[in-house]
Amino acid sequence: MDALLRALREELGDRLVTLAVFGSVARGEARRDGDVDLLIVARGLPKGRLGRQEAFMRAEAKVERLMEGLAAEGFHVDFSPVLKTPEEAAGLSPLYLDMVDDAVILYDERGFFAGVLERLRRRLGELGAKKVRAGRRWYWVLKEPYRPGEEIIIE
Repeated sequence: MDALLRALREELGDRLVTLAVFGSVARGEARRDGDVDLLIVARGLPKGRLGRQEAFMRAEAKVERLMEGLAAEGFHVDFSPVLKTPEEAAGLSPLYLDMVDDAVILYDERGFFAGVLERLRRRLGELGAKKVRAGRRWYWVLKEPYRPGEEIIIE
């Protein structure tokens, strides 16, 4: 992850705002053939998904040898990046429910994303939300009691 962070900083320069790992890797539940879920926040990203992926792929190419070495040791890892601008990332998203307790923030300019997650934690607290584990899986009960048809706003 250090090598990927260096590659992203080379590729994006001072446009990089946040690099966070979430999902099974962040929870310490990763498998040898799992993916690494990433949130990358950067200024000036292209509008389309493909343009954003190209920026990530240039950085990923810089760690290709390291990834090949991991594969030779039996770790077949793929990155699953989500790329957002700071404006997009500032709004609370259901995706962040997977990050609020477990994200590992590797780089965070001026605590930007840590602040977003803290806002979400406060809102979940206001709602009385709780994370419920069911074996290796989990889900959120956002509000109790919940009335059918009731709208729950996280933002």
